[in-house]
Amino acid sequence: MIAVVWVCGILVTVGAVLAVVRAEKGPSMLDRTVALDIVVTAMIVAVALYGAVERRTDVVPVLVVLSLVGFVGSVTVARFAAVEPEGEGRVRTREEIAAAEAERMAAEDEAEGSRRTGRREGEDEHHGGGAEGEVRG
Repeated sequence: MIAVVWVCGILVTVGAVLAVVRAEKGPSMLDRTVALDIVVTAMIVAVALYGAVERRTDVVPVLVVLSLVGFVGSVTVARFAAVEPEGEGRVRTREEIAAAEAERMAAEDEAEGSRRTGRREGEDEHHGGGAEGEVRG
């Protein structure tokens, strides 16, 4: 039993050290985030291993807190690392807002006009052409 605990401890330590090296090298923020998630997971495993060896149940709240810290940290970094479409996050000027509003209103007016006449956009006549004996005014 002692040998198994030592092997598990060594493997967890090696994994944590390799994750710290990866966090240092990077190159991107997401690589560092994954590496730090691995470090938090190694800490969770170490605490769980300690609790199992010593038969202590009072470490369960510590495991829950470490799990929540890892989850919230990952979600927070992922939220700020998310790529937003260009122009989505910037503040528009009054002129840009007015131009966009005018375009939207023109599109609505055009759509409403085609609904009133019963014709779809780009449709001058119905599909079969003019009717025989049709009187146009």
